[in-house]
Amino acid sequence: MALVEIDLYGELMIAAASADEDRLSPDRIDEVLRVEADRSADRSPERSDSANRSTGRTTENAERPETDGPDVG
Repeated sequence: MALVEIDLYGELMIAAASADEDRLSPDRIDEVLRVEADRSADRSPERSDSANRSTGRTTENAERPETDGPDVG
């Protein structure tokens, strides 16, 4: 699995190096990675939940500031 990820990363690096603009557009990234994305769902709750899973945050606590320790009070 790691080799596939490295290969995809390499393809993105090649595309970025050959691009005229500063950043690759989401559509160009999808093209390089050979995926089709439904851009109409960019702000859906399901998408934000899946994006927040990597940080351990959900839509329930996404708006609350994170704390480093227990509440003292």
